Amino acid sequence: MNFSRTKIADELKKLKLKNFVLLLIAGIINAFGVTVFIAPVMLYDSGVSGTSILLSQITPEYLTLSFFLLVLNVPLFLVGLKKQGLSFTIYAIFTVTIYSLGAWLITDILPIDVSIASPLAGTDLLLCALFGGLISGVGSGLAIRYGGAMDGVEVLAVIFAKRLGLTVGNFVMIYNVALYIICGFVMDSWILPLYSIVTYGAALKTIDYIVEGIDRSKAATIITDCPGEVCQALSDTFGCGITTMEAKGYYSQEQKTVVYIILNRFQIGKMKETVHQADSGAYISISEVAEVYHAYGE
Repeated sequence: MNFSRTKIADELKKLKLKNFVLLLIAGIINAFGVTVFIAPVMLYDSGVSGTSILLSQITPEYLTLSFFLLVLNVPLFLVGLKKQGLSFTIYAIFTVTIYSLGAWLITDILPIDVSIASPLAGTDLLLCALFGGLISGVGSGLAIRYGGAMDGVEVLAVIFAKRLGLTVGNFVMIYNVALYIICGFVMDSWILPLYSIVTYGAALKTIDYIVEGIDRSKAATIITDCPGEVCQALSDTFGCGITTMEAKGYYSQEQKTVVYIILNRFQIGKMKETVHQADSGAYISISEVAEVYHAYGE
């Protein structure tokens, strides 16, 4: 890994105080979700975090969850330094350090008993799985959104997935499925790994919402023979940007115009009505848009 001084300086310039503050919050949130809801009832988080929980359960007491979080994650982030960049690696190691420190404070320092049950949900596995997944998902989502990561398994995926002919998502899923199967055999129980899948699902959905936004935009692709009327009606109704592209029907060989517009989900019904008033034969396709960027910034 050869980083010139100039490249290192450029990477360090990318670091922002705002990101460190939000990553600090992310690490604390994740630590709360895992140590207060997931670990006390022997459920398992996903990725390296879940692996750390399992190892902390089957090794001597002095090898704690906090210890394994650092020992397993930090080397993975360092291995991924070349592919992910210096700024990401610094953010990620900072986030995991806060997560580890927060877990240590909750389990060993603060007057919170998390030894046999969740202080908030007791031994109710469903509540612990859902709320543990939701809360840890918020922490992980914030970490991703502000340039870091909470778990080194994604770095492993970036490095090895392509070599194995897998997507990053499939690599992570296979890792987690294998982890839960191992947990089932090691603990001689399949109830806890199965509930852990609920935790994983809740966390995954929450991460999507945090990273991409709860209210995703909608993109409408409209194919019309009356582009002037349709665009004018849309512009008058919504006052937003519209893009047009010339196209040709494959079977009819007739010239068509494709109109592309991005709206929020509350405007979709009105958009359909407006388009069909201008062109009753217009074809409309609607898809979800995760993020929208403008030339002048996010």
